[in-house]
Order: sequence, then structure tokens, then C-alpha cells
Amino acid sequence: MPLDIVTFGCRLNVFESETIRRHAEAAGLDDAIIVNTCAVTAEAERKARQAIRKLRRERPGARLIVTGCAAQIDPARFSAMAEVDHVLGNVEKLRPESYRDLGARVAAGDIFAAHETAAHRVEGFDGRARAFVQAQQGCDHRCTFCVIPYGRGPSRSTPIEAVIAQSRLLVARGYRELVLTGIDITAYGLDLPDRPTLGHLCRALLDALPDLPRLRLSSLDPAEIDEELWALIAGEPRLMPHLHLSLQAGDDLILKRMKRRHSRAQALAAATRARALRPGIALGADLIAGFPTESEAMFDNTVALVEEAALDYLHVFPFSPRPGTPAARMPGVPGPAIRARAARLRAVGAERLARALRRHVGTVANILVERGGVGHTEHYAPVRFAAPPDEMVGSIVPMRIVSTDGTILSGIPT
Repeated sequence: MPLDIVTFGCRLNVFESETIRRHAEAAGLDDAIIVNTCAVTAEAERKARQAIRKLRRERPGARLIVTGCAAQIDPARFSAMAEVDHVLGNVEKLRPESYRDLGARVAAGDIFAAHETAAHRVEGFDGRARAFVQAQQGCDHRCTFCVIPYGRGPSRSTPIEAVIAQSRLLVARGYRELVLTGIDITAYGLDLPDRPTLGHLCRALLDALPDLPRLRLSSLDPAEIDEELWALIAGEPRLMPHLHLSLQAGDDLILKRMKRRHSRAQALAAATRARALRPGIALGADLIAGFPTESEAMFDNTVALVEEAALDYLHVFPFSPRPGTPAARMPGVPGPAIRARAARLRAVGAERLARALRRHVGTVANILVERGGVGHTEHYAPVRFAAPPDEMVGSIVPMRIVSTDGTILSGIPT
């Protein structure tokens, strides 16, 4: 039976799952399932546990290993599941010896003792047209709603030379679009000797790889975007015109209670600056609905922010209390109100997306071809087209955008 890796959560987990696969295969681990979990919400954990039970029913004889953030934060909970054979922490999952010796049921050490980011080499991402490159790991901030620092440990950066080496390997394998990823990538470099910024890393990477057509960035903290990165946003066409901002709310008191590092005005200023520097740039954001103590008026401020910042893509999260966080002890918003606010915010986001997609109709865009006859523009707008032959997957093809249904564009190769 094959080795299966089941990945939940962020792009960093996707990157790490490829490292896990390489180590497990090198150790000769077959007839095994490795579940790389996420802990960002209670729902993410629930889905992981549900998947573990289903996987065990489907493959009763396979060795089942659970790792990732949820496993790191609460290894006892997963090891108590009858379906689980082994639990590995977030440091242990990236060590080759972990898969050569699976004697212990639980191997999850102190994540806060981790102070380096190993330069793991990933040669590709099976079935994916774009590749992910780890730039940073962990987080030193303590937003009151977030457990991720307890799953990832302190912020630590991958040295520039290692990022370039990994990226060069992927470009040589044919990848035309790379995504720099991490937990808090705008904190990049603070732990390195010369304290290079994320902008410095991006410039060094693009200079070193002139054959790389497209570079994207994962979620950015608007309070930490450095001046060199702003300069690249303004003048580097290979840095894609799409930024995803970690905003979370649009009300100053809620932002303060979240212990975020930006105000509403600063969020708007970042959006305004991005649009002034790169006309037509697409902006997305993470937003939480129903944070504790949030009144209707406070929530209205978040809804208004979507229009004022001209956000095109929303990731909406109904507030989910995470045990051990300060927000879990704050006076909560009733569940029905949380769900109603999330639904309202998603509806606003759907209208904003439809409006953004309509602007593309009649234009010609360069599309990164993905499997199944879909792809994305430079602005990360999704496009549907006639399914291409397999050898075209991963290529960049100019297409005329002919229509939209409000959720996806339709394109025809020019």
C-alpha cells in the first residue's frame, strides 16, 4: 500500500508535507498515512480528527501518524485516539530520523526551544502548478485569539542563500510561479545577523533568478511592510499585483483587544499606498467575525473597512475560542450572532469579488495553467478554460477574458 500524506491548513504545511514525504520515503515507510494538522480554528481541528477516523476505517492496517500544529499543541489528545499509532511534533516531523525510528507513541518536544529554521530541500509539489518556498517560521507576537505560536514556536528566518537555493531548484524543475511563505513573513530577518528585511529577500531572490516570471507573497502584516518591499510593489513586474493582508478587524477597540499591531487608519493607509504604487493591484484580507465584546457597531466598522480599503478577496473566519488564549476568557458573542455576522461579511466579500472579476472581462491576462482547466491571473483572479493537455500545466498562457459568473472568469487562449 502507498504512503499517503494528508495536509490541512496553510501553505507552510503544504511545503512541509513535501519534506515529510521525502523523509518517510527515504526511511522505507510504506503502508502508512501521515496527517499534517492545522490548529488555526476549532473547526480545523475537528476536521482533522474526522479525517483520522475516516482514514482508519478505509485503511485499517496502515500505520497512522499525526503531526502538525494541532498535534504539537495537544499531543495527548491525538495520542488518546484509538486510530492513531504515533504523534510527532512540528520539529520532529521534519527530522529524517523520526521516520527511521517510530518506537515512541509520542515525540513532541518543547517548540519554544527551536531557534533555527533548517534549509529543507523540496524538489516539487505533486499536482500543483505553483511551488511554495519557506522564508520564515514561527511567530513572536501574541494576538489574543491565536494559538499558532504554541504550535510553531518563536520566529526564525531561513537564510537568504538557502531561500535562493531552494527557489533555483524549483525553477530548474519548471515552476513558473513561486510563493514565499511563513507564519509571519513580514518579521523576516529580525533574527538573522544582518537583519535583512522581507523586501531585501525578495529583491535578492528576483536578482538571482532572472528566469522566474512570477513571485507571490503569503499573508502580510500591514504594520510591518518594509520600505524595500514597498519599492518592489511599485516597480517590480515579476512581483505579482496581489497582496493578502492580515487585518482581522476594522474597529480600533477590537483591534486593541486582539492585540494587533495596526490601527484601522494604518490598515487603510496600507491599502491606499498599495493602490497608489501599483494601480489595479488586488487586495485580500483575513477578517474575524464575532470577536468577543464585538458590538454591532464595531462589526459595522469591519464591514465598512471592506469597501473603504477596496478589498477584492476575503477570508472570513467566525470567531472560534482557542483554549489557553486570552480571547477565550473574554465575554463572548452569542453563536447565532457570530454566524450571522460571518454570513453577512461573506456576502459583502462575494459582491466585492464579483465586482473585481467584472473589471477583467474584455482584457487579456497571463494565466498560470493548473489542472482541470483552471488557472489564475497575475491578480490571482480564478479563470476557467478548456482543459489543457497535461504538458501545459504550470505554463503561463495569455488568454482573453470573455465573461464571468461572479465567482470565476472564463478565458480563451489568444
